[in-house]
Parts: sequence; C-alpha cells; structure tokens
Amino acid sequence: MPFSHWAARLRHSELPAYQLIPDLLAEDLQRGRLAPRDRLPPLRDLAQQLGLNYTTVVRGFAQARERGLIASRPGLGSYVRGSFIGLPLRGGTGAEMTMNMPPELNDHPVGQQLQDEAAAFVAATPVAELMRYQDFGGSPRDREAAAQWLRQWVGHARAEHTLVAPGIHSVLLALLSLLVRPGQSLAVESLLYPGLKAIAAQLGTQLQPLQCDEEGIVPQSFETLCKSASIGALYLCPNLHNPTTATLSLGRREALADIAAHHSVPIIEDDAYGMLAPAVPPPLADFAPALTYYVSGTSKWLGAGLRNAFVLAPTDAATQRLAGALRATTVMASPLTTGLVTHWLGSGLAAQALDAMRAECSWRSALARELLGDLGLRTHPQGFHAWLPLEGDEGDGGGRCVSAELAQQLQQMGVAAVASQAFSTDRMPPEALRLCLGGPLTRDDCGRALRAVRDAVLGCRAG
Repeated sequence: MPFSHWAARLRHSELPAYQLIPDLLAEDLQRGRLAPRDRLPPLRDLAQQLGLNYTTVVRGFAQARERGLIASRPGLGSYVRGSFIGLPLRGGTGAEMTMNMPPELNDHPVGQQLQDEAAAFVAATPVAELMRYQDFGGSPRDREAAAQWLRQWVGHARAEHTLVAPGIHSVLLALLSLLVRPGQSLAVESLLYPGLKAIAAQLGTQLQPLQCDEEGIVPQSFETLCKSASIGALYLCPNLHNPTTATLSLGRREALADIAAHHSVPIIEDDAYGMLAPAVPPPLADFAPALTYYVSGTSKWLGAGLRNAFVLAPTDAATQRLAGALRATTVMASPLTTGLVTHWLGSGLAAQALDAMRAECSWRSALARELLGDLGLRTHPQGFHAWLPLEGDEGDGGGRCVSAELAQQLQQMGVAAVASQAFSTDRMPPEALRLCLGGPLTRDDCGRALRAVRDAVLGCRAG
C-alpha cells in the first residue's frame, strides 16, 4: 500500500515525525485505508518513500506497537493489529473479531483454580503419558468422565457410545463425511455456523436450507424437503442458536424428531451452547435416540482454544463407524488437553467454571439489552453473543444500514461484529449483525464496544 499521503502531513506537522507516525496509522485504520492483518512495508523502504531517517521510522513504529496499533514477527515484518477507541486488542489478531468466544474468567477466583489445578496435573503426570499416541476416542476414563458430564443433558449417555474428539469442528467434519453420501444433501438452518459452511464446501456437500422463524426451524419445511430430496442428515443448533440466539421449543423438537424417524434421516444435534442455560428443553436425542448424534464440547463455556469435544453416537455400530471417520480425519485428541479436561470434570472444578461462566454471561447479556434493547437486539439471558437486526421500520424516514459495511466499520474499531451474510445458506440473509460479548474483553471493554455499536447503528439510520 502506498503511504505517499503521509508525506505532506509529516512536512507540515509541528510534532516530530516519530510521534506523528502512530497517529497516521490510527487515522488510516479509522478511515479504512488500513485493515487488521494488513502487511506494512519494510521500514527502510518506508523511510525512503517518506524521505525520513530510518531511525525515525523505527521509533515511530515502536510507539505504534506500544499503542497496540501494529505488531511485528521475525521473518514477517510489521502488520496492522487495529484499535478500538483507545482500547488495545488484548489477543492480537483480527481473526479474533469473528470468532464466537466465551468470556475469559481471568479475574474470577475459578480462573486461578484452573491455573493451579492445571499446573498440579502436569506436575503429577509423567510427561511420556502426555506425549504418547493413544487410541482414538479417549481412554476408558476419559470416555466415562465425558459420558457422566453429558448425562446432565442426555440422560441415557454412556461411555460405550461416547467419543472424545479434538473440537466440535472435527466432529462435524467426520459426521458429514460419514453420513452424507454423493447425491445427497445436508438439511440445515437458513442461518448457519460458518464453520459448517466451510466444511460442506471442502467436502462438496450441498446444503439445503430450511425455513426458519424467530424460534428456529419450521418442521413443515423439513417434512417437505424429506419428500422432495435425498437428505443424508439434518443438522441443527437447538439451544442459544448461533447466530440468532433462538432456542427451539419442546413441540418443535418432538416434531422434527418424528419427521426424521419417519424418513430415517440421521440428526446432528450441535449443542455447543446449551450448557450455558440452567434449563433447556430435552435434546432431540431423547426423542430420536436411534438416529441422533449429540455433539457437545468445552469451547463455549471453558475455553475456545482448549479444543475438546464429546460426541454421543446412537448405537454401537454408529460409534465404531464414527470412530473410524474421526481417526481418518483428525487421528486423536491431544492426551494433554483430554487428560486435563477429564481431571477438571472429576474434581468438580469444571462445574464451578460453568457456574461462573453462566453468571458472567448473564451480566453481559443484561448490559447488551440495556444498551441495545430498544434497537431490537435479541439475546439469551445466559448467552455471550447477540443478534442485532438492522432493518428499520418502514416509513421511519431513516437511512438503511448495510450489515456488511457496518460490520467492517465496527471490526476496524475492534468490535466483534459479523454480518449476517457469513451465516446465510439461502442467499437471502436479513440485514443483521452477530455481536460477540466474550473473548478477552473485560466488562468495561464490553460497555465501550456496545456503545460503539449503538452509535454506529444510530448513525447509519440517521444517514
């Protein structure tokens, strides 16, 4: 990217050049000339382009790093990190702005307990055991701990049908490759977890979007699809849906399970978020136990980078087939993280962490409703993401907010906003944003982010 427009500002400024350089970077980021992860030119080249001493540019970039505007890596040079209204990015990459991560419990007592128990676990375990190749699906102890944890939501969970995997994403990859045959399609919600869209594209799997409303899938649309197309499986996120936050009612769960059973369609029940809510309706696995693969994990309540997931298969044969598919695609879960999660589940610390996460999400969700509720925000009381429709009332005389443009504007300020197009499977997404209130953001950071969203939405509507 050329930086020639800096030259005139540098010549006419009363500030030393090294002090002005961070301001120029911030200004370009604010105006969209730069975006997070953009690579910056070598410092010697930039110094020559601007007619500055090399040392001056080095000092300017050092100050920019201190302000959280840029980062540097050996062999890669400098690149833009981005900023948010004086708030430094705490994690360091623009990719974090699009991931739906739970809040971090660093300032909660349970965070220190997790740290202490992790250190004790590693110290007490022979390092060879943590690096040794293991059979896929976890040890009998791992599988029993996972099954016991899942019984809080699926009463019939047992270790023989439970597998431990390296993240929910890996489970979905294996299930699509196992269940959806050539010529078949995967029935999905009209707004869908983008990771599954990427998996389907990689495998060449056609997605068949179902009609949805504010509650979720309309069962009649699934019935109609089963009669008109060859469906390999039904995928759905029934609790605290990503992105809309909807939770499917008991009646719709029963109806969808009945339709799947009538047409012998397997169900992939992705319950990544259900454990955040103290009470949710029974899972589809209760109504169609012979067809349902119930998937859960730790990424949405313990830590997004932990990469541990649990999948409950419907039968002995299905468990064996899924284990083969998982082994072929991901080999095995890490013995280190699996052992650590098993330890936390057994000690009771995982349950304490979940309680703390629910409380933190409740606080953030309440703040979001307070600041954005009058704009039509949809949240779940224990959720850490929110859905903000942008389509104003007809005849209100205001401007029209375009979600893709607004999301880009907010991301450049460090706000975790994703446009509805990223989730769409029917090419007719509503104008809306998914907002993440988790990740490394503190409570104060959340307040600033939500106020920035409010200002941006009101600004585009007024325009």
